[in-house]
Amino acid sequence: MGTHQNFPLEELSIDDLFNKESDIRYEIPIYQRNYAWENEEITALINDVWDAYCQSKGTYFIGTLVTYDRGDGRYEIIDGQQRLTTLYLILKSLERVVSNKLTYRSRMRSNETIKNLYRQEIDNPDVGILRGFKVAQHAIKEIVDEDKKVEFTEFLLEQVHIIHYKVPRDVNLNHYFEVMNSRGEQLEKHEIVKSKLIALLDEDERNAFTEIWQACSEMNVYVQSIYSQAKAVFGSSLHDFSPSIMSFEDLPISGGSDKPYTLEDFIRGVKADEQLQRKTKSVGQFQPIIDFPNFLLIVLKITLMSRENFDIEKFILDDKELLNAFDEAKPDRTFAKVFAFNLLKARYFLDNYVVHHSYEDDTQESNPWQLEVYQHEGNSYNTKNLSSDGRLQARLVQLLSMFEVSFTPRQRKNYLFYCLYHLFSDTDLNRYGCFLSSLADKYFFDVYANAGNLNNINTPIPGAFDGTVLKGRLFDLNIHCASLDFDHIYGNGQEASRGVPLFVFNYMDYLLWSLYVDELSGKKLKESDRERREFFKKLGCSDFGLTVFEQFYFSRTRRSLEHLFPQANVDEHITDSEINCFGNYAMIGSDINSSGSNWSPKTKIDHYLDASGKMNQVSVASLKLMIMMQKCKDNVNDVSCPSGEEWVYKDIQEHQRYMVNILKGRLSRGDSSSL
Repeated sequence: MGTHQNFPLEELSIDDLFNKESDIRYEIPIYQRNYAWENEEITALINDVWDAYCQSKGTYFIGTLVTYDRGDGRYEIIDGQQRLTTLYLILKSLERVVSNKLTYRSRMRSNETIKNLYRQEIDNPDVGILRGFKVAQHAIKEIVDEDKKVEFTEFLLEQVHIIHYKVPRDVNLNHYFEVMNSRGEQLEKHEIVKSKLIALLDEDERNAFTEIWQACSEMNVYVQSIYSQAKAVFGSSLHDFSPSIMSFEDLPISGGSDKPYTLEDFIRGVKADEQLQRKTKSVGQFQPIIDFPNFLLIVLKITLMSRENFDIEKFILDDKELLNAFDEAKPDRTFAKVFAFNLLKARYFLDNYVVHHSYEDDTQESNPWQLEVYQHEGNSYNTKNLSSDGRLQARLVQLLSMFEVSFTPRQRKNYLFYCLYHLFSDTDLNRYGCFLSSLADKYFFDVYANAGNLNNINTPIPGAFDGTVLKGRLFDLNIHCASLDFDHIYGNGQEASRGVPLFVFNYMDYLLWSLYVDELSGKKLKESDRERREFFKKLGCSDFGLTVFEQFYFSRTRRSLEHLFPQANVDEHITDSEINCFGNYAMIGSDINSSGSNWSPKTKIDHYLDASGKMNQVSVASLKLMIMMQKCKDNVNDVSCPSGEEWVYKDIQEHQRYMVNILKGRLSRGDSSSL
């Protein structure tokens, strides 16, 4: 087993950086460019620190500083010169004494300027440094309240931290610069997290940790396809997480490497291991629904759920808080191992139990959402549906993709945390389906239909999901909404809505699809059959066929809301309040929305439907919209309806009433726990 270098990373407060040891000198070599930050960069840095201070953040990370240890307390600045100089100028602007010297090799003007910033006149000054000092003074005066300056300064010194990476003296600097140039950027936050956790472990543990981390960081392939110990953990079929693997200690110890971590390994965040350097198998590649830093936060939250003092509602799933979140977790060796194990298990669940989008474009005929497990059979690698029950498989796909298109941003994916947290304790597919169905109902009735959980534009308030879905460490998926006051929240044509979130429309479409599956799917009913007539009667329109239901899926293109009766046509006969409600809103693709928003309802019908009455564009594949357009067609064909009045106020009211009745039916049945 090879030996490893100690990781030359340290987390320093700004006070530590400049005042910890008085004999330290930070040297800026001649090959570095002159100080070049302007007003925008300097002001932004001060603003960021001020905002962190005002928000009472515990620790605020400001980036990384890379130096080369020249010995005798001399650190040559390799990366981070602009930020380091700016921090120095800010401290000087705040009239703080700085012990550590900032010097410039072979630049007398720069040295004289940095030493004499308070002088009125400096002979032949470094214009960039002097300008930066004046900008910092002005920005502090404009941004920082005078009576808060002392507290702000203390926050800057104590709570603002930087990651200092000291390149060892025996490292080839030319090689270092080759690596840095190939990256073209600073260390990522998740790389810093990795280095902090791995430093807590011994050598064998580091090997295991690194292999897990590397495999899990490749977000577009199944973890079973690239994890070096896959067969030992997932069996020869690579299908199931072995029940005998219960903790980090149960994981097989890899063969390790005969060589230590290199500088390049550290910077790139990889381990020089032949097994991990092999090309990723092409089987089962997909577009990930979340990136690695935000996924780390979900795993961290799962890991912290076992702590009694963990404040669930204050934990934010936003990668901007990644370093703070891990810092506040106060990780030790045990924590690092538990986290690594949870990372591997969560990634397995993410890949095999949660939908991903294929690399194919959305089309009308083909559902691009995948819910497949990775497996090894014979000499081949392939994927197959998660459930062999086609009905259950379809419902799982619809529920998971409904959540995903509702919460597309890769931050704050609370639903994904709930899914993975559930799977950690129960992987039975029928119960998983019931869980997802119950979660969808809980989201709608106790969050989106609860005015107390919404802000003034009907967006869920911070903590609304965790505060509603979780009770302590357990799920509370019982519906506490006694009655549905939908019209009051989302407008009724008399009082306009303040906003209708995408989830409300997606949930509505899911219920419409589910109603079709429960009542008509597989029965091959004719248009004249009573069951089919009763089904469309519940929808409030005539029969438009079943193909739309059979082909329906949650396209990623449906990202906009459109008024079926356009806002441009508002006059004395119909008001803003009458059209700004759920009954007149439709989900539609943003590409369609921009071109057709001012069309009349009949023009939209002619554009969105083909000759057979089917939707001809995936962007408008909304079941609710299809019902609205069919009602328009019904009116056009009704000789009693005046020409040009194919969609009027009474239709808006009537359509909303039908939709709300379906929602109320869901609430009254209380059957969200079953499929």
